[in-house]
Amino acid sequence: MSGSQKSNTLPFSEQMPLSENSEVKKSQSYEEEMFYRNCRAAYLAVFKSSLENIESKEQLCLVLQQAGQNPSQKTVSKYWTLQTTTMNFDDFCFILKQEKLIKETELLEAFSKIDGNNDGYILHCELYKILETRGEKMSLDELNAISRLPEVNNDGKFDYYKFCHLYTTTREQCLKNALEKLEVNNKLKLHQFGSQTAILSEMISPNSESLLSKEKETKRSSMQKRGDHNNSLQYSSAPSCKQSVSSTISMDARSNKNSKFIEANEAKEWQSAQSKGCFFIQDNGEIISHKYKLFLSQKSTVCITIQPIKLSQMEGKYPTWLAVDTALYIFKENETDKNIQLVRFTELRNKKAFGWRGELEAGIYWIIPFTTGCRFRKVKKQIEEVQLVYRDGNGDLIFTKELRATLSQIFEMIDLDSNGFLSLEEYNFFEMRTSGEKCDEEAWAACKEMVDMKNSELTKKGFMDLNNMEVSEKVEDLRSLWLTLSSMGYNKAMELTEACPFSIHICAEKCRPRIKPVCLETGGEQLKNLICLSVVNKGDAKPMNLSENIIIHTYKSNNRITSVIENKSESKPVIYVNNKQSKNCVNNRGLDTFAIEIAPNSMMVCQHVTPLNEKEEWIYSCVYSILS
Repeated sequence: MSGSQKSNTLPFSEQMPLSENSEVKKSQSYEEEMFYRNCRAAYLAVFKSSLENIESKEQLCLVLQQAGQNPSQKTVSKYWTLQTTTMNFDDFCFILKQEKLIKETELLEAFSKIDGNNDGYILHCELYKILETRGEKMSLDELNAISRLPEVNNDGKFDYYKFCHLYTTTREQCLKNALEKLEVNNKLKLHQFGSQTAILSEMISPNSESLLSKEKETKRSSMQKRGDHNNSLQYSSAPSCKQSVSSTISMDARSNKNSKFIEANEAKEWQSAQSKGCFFIQDNGEIISHKYKLFLSQKSTVCITIQPIKLSQMEGKYPTWLAVDTALYIFKENETDKNIQLVRFTELRNKKAFGWRGELEAGIYWIIPFTTGCRFRKVKKQIEEVQLVYRDGNGDLIFTKELRATLSQIFEMIDLDSNGFLSLEEYNFFEMRTSGEKCDEEAWAACKEMVDMKNSELTKKGFMDLNNMEVSEKVEDLRSLWLTLSSMGYNKAMELTEACPFSIHICAEKCRPRIKPVCLETGGEQLKNLICLSVVNKGDAKPMNLSENIIIHTYKSNNRITSVIENKSESKPVIYVNNKQSKNCVNNRGLDTFAIEIAPNSMMVCQHVTPLNEKEEWIYSCVYSILS
């Protein structure tokens, strides 16, 4: 019965006629194409390559200006915080998507509200007063620079109509100059490499029809009129550029469930070791975590697992990070040439644990925890600040119930060996994360006289007292306390949104394993190399061109898909990646389409993909196209 009647409330795209729907998609594709083209033009107006990173506030401001923005210090500081060290091209694109360009009409409307005479002019004295007191305050030099512009000032009056027009035309000219520079560079590349094909290397969207020549458009239209459906379908799936290759993988909902991985918890004779740790999201989107060393005294079969853990005092809430995918990369460093040797990585899953079971030789191994970032990323929303402290009837400073619960959770997070106390080493992981400075032996010994400690280790009460003492010294300024909470992954509502605590368990059949946390940092190039090695060794390979200089490697496990692009050539190709046909998928970049530049003779992790809803089927469908 339910299938015999059609709903009158179909989605807009389904109600739309086919031709109109096609035009909308074509328009969206064109807008997307122009957006990425403009992004790349602006970026390359400042940097030699989109592989280069933004390394300062000044560089970020400069590259935003090349994109037609006029960012205030407040805007720049929103993205470049005290913890930011670098930004990449993807970060730059994200900022431009968030910070929409102000239209000329919007500027005029804002100025007209302070134009008392409604004559298009504002007296300099009135303008100074407004710009010094409202919004983000301007410096005297900035104010003088505006009043000295001859095009918009006359007899002590500011002509805001002319200013708004000058502002928008200057912005458009900056972007135009960047695009012209990109076009010149592309033509120069074509001339140097002697390409025989018309490569639209400045084009970002491979499916765009707006940049096709009239001849190709006419030819394609005539084919469609003759009913050549094969050519039409071929065009829609293949980009108008050098080469392309596609990958489609259908994953049944059952593949997301438990695998055949067998843990060693039933083997009572096995000896075990465990350590907690945490993933933290940096302001630039990078993920840092604890790194570990594993010690095995003799050759043994081992079982190694990692899984997110729920902290106490969560009041029945289901923490979002429990759905975060995790993995461990186990490797050794060659003592002679310092090259890394990938030993194993966890690829099987049992409930929420990801693990590996097999035989390891005696020795010392490095362990790097990893998460793709598909379900664990920076939260970009404003949240109202909750109360942290208050004064009781005696005037004493008291932590709120919510703050005490949060500090208790933090204690649990940094108690890596789960013994209920903090060693100096454990406490220093916390200090390095929150303040960037370590506590030395002398200061640690002094703590014994001030707060509760047992056997030279800090108790939970002592940890609370330390924080209380620090707040009491700066009771009128809670910024340092908020910085501590933020560094540990808590937002202004004291919700843990930017940290994912996890637990690592290691069992060995023939010896007692030892695991030691060594540092807290990003995986860096080391982790990227390990991921590339694992994908190349175990994934499927598809060459993108006849010479097989550019190869797409795709690795599939039961819960994620990772692609790596290998470039064996001396050039720096730009690869356009289109995931629009994927279903029930989420990737670590947060974008359906993007373009990346690959350095000569290198490998790069392109993307990680996981199911959005693990209870449903998911289809990974990706088209890779060479743009230049």
